[in-house]
Amino acid sequence: MKTMTSRASLAAAAMLAVAWLASPVSAQTQTPSAPAQSAAQPAPVSPAPTAPAITAPAVPAPSAPTAAAPVAPAASQAATVSTTVKPDAKPDAAAGVAPAMKELSPWVMFMSADVIVKAVMIGLAFASLMTWTVLIAKSIELSVASTKLRSALKKIAESRSLAEAQMALGAKEGILPSFLAAALREARMSAGLSSDTGIKERAASSFSEIVRAEARRIRIGMGVLATIGSTSPFVGLFGTVWGIMNSFIGISKSQTTNLAVVAPGIAEALLATAIGLVAAIPAVIIYNHFSRVTKSYLELVSRASGAAGRLLSRDLDRSHGSVHSRAAE
Repeated sequence: MKTMTSRASLAAAAMLAVAWLASPVSAQTQTPSAPAQSAAQPAPVSPAPTAPAITAPAVPAPSAPTAAAPVAPAASQAATVSTTVKPDAKPDAAAGVAPAMKELSPWVMFMSADVIVKAVMIGLAFASLMTWTVLIAKSIELSVASTKLRSALKKIAESRSLAEAQMALGAKEGILPSFLAAALREARMSAGLSSDTGIKERAASSFSEIVRAEARRIRIGMGVLATIGSTSPFVGLFGTVWGIMNSFIGISKSQTTNLAVVAPGIAEALLATAIGLVAAIPAVIIYNHFSRVTKSYLELVSRASGAAGRLLSRDLDRSHGSVHSRAAE
């Protein structure tokens, strides 16, 4: 009876030892795809079952380190791989962000440009400011002059003589009072002369001088617009060429064709051409506009000259008529 009991206990101990040896192997085979987890946490080892008070199956004990031995190198290898991969991943991410280009706003490009390009941009900006100043000043001047001249022509429309026209206008200054004053001066200086044709010719010559002087006065500022409109694109192109030359020199020094290195210099150079066009296009448009408005105003001046000439002719005819009537009496 005792032998049977001892045999049964030996068989049970052998089965427990086999199960204990098989448990680490099954743990390795179940988790082959997670080396990182095995590196972080070593493979769990099932606790050795408490065997009966029989010390015979102590032989399998050395197999525990041999079974767990493959796990430790795998864990250490995974740990080394993780430590070598993570530092490499950060520089790659940083390398992806490093080539990012700086902000290319107009102000930043102006501040980063060369001294010559900056001077060109400032000159073109000043030219553009002059263009808009001329636009405002000439618009006000032409509007006021045209309004005054039309009002003066309406006032003398019913006048019968130069003196009556001067009384209608009063002591105001303007182009029409200048015509009337020239006609009266010529009639006074030609008193006693019998040739009305000569008086009219001399008065017409005075009128022509007044018209030319008024045309020169009203065209002040037009030459500035013409100059800006014709030269600004070329000045901007000069700044662009200079900036691109400096950009190519910088590329040769840096020995790279990376877009982050090349683009800012070229953009700064092209900004000069853009400012040149911004200054030139409005100048050309405003010049053409004022050419039409000036032509319309000079037509009003010609009407005023004709009105003064007609009044002078009436006065001459009236004076000769009174002389003939006195002679007849």
